[in-house]
Amino acid sequence: MSRRAVVLRHVAFEDLGLLAPILDSEGWQVSYREASFQDLTEPAIASADLLVVLGGPIGVYEEASYPFLVREIALFERRLKAGLPTLGICLGAQLMAKALGARVYPGGTKEIGWGHVTPTEAGRSSCLAPLGEPDAVVLHWHGDTFDLPHGATRLVSNENYENQAFSHGAAALALQFHLEADPARLEEWYVGHTGELAQTRISVPDLRAATASVAGNVRPQAERIFRTWLRTVDPSARAAE
Repeated sequence: MSRRAVVLRHVAFEDLGLLAPILDSEGWQVSYREASFQDLTEPAIASADLLVVLGGPIGVYEEASYPFLVREIALFERRLKAGLPTLGICLGAQLMAKALGARVYPGGTKEIGWGHVTPTEAGRSSCLAPLGEPDAVVLHWHGDTFDLPHGATRLVSNENYENQAFSHGAAALALQFHLEADPARLEEWYVGHTGELAQTRISVPDLRAATASVAGNVRPQAERIFRTWLRTVDPSARAAE
């Protein structure tokens, strides 16, 4: 049976990355919507079998400058209330937290680059359990953070931010970091975020070298985590196994 995944994108180069071939091999039909100018009230988005909301270089609290954020939050509210499978990544995770009533705000430090995170007890029993393995790394690229929403379960933390990932109900997952980022395509990120990298005095050659050192582990890690989560939230996939 065909399943529809709708993906909200904020900047062209922050796309599904490593998640795209996983969705394809799992039988999902994927379509993108550009969050900044396309109609987010379209019924096909609210009723999609899966909604993925990707990252972007703006803050959830900047609704006055970017009014479409209000429409995204309303969309999250509808999906979360209905218990529909929803994945938020970076800005998407912050929007999910906001939709659940949590505070989203600038953090104490900007995290950009590859690093380790630590699953909580709940995280070790979730799809994110592989992040507790010694060679596990994630790509951080954020300066904002959020409080843990009421009713959510914290899944991952690190030394800088207690709330790096959470689940809400059986079908919603928020990731502050980027499991989907494809190391082979991060040159697009270095160009697209050149202003931010310069402002934070992060060396692109150093970031490029760090990417090369972890590239071999990132793809299989994404495979394990995303396939597990997709099969957890998709009853038809479980029935087919």
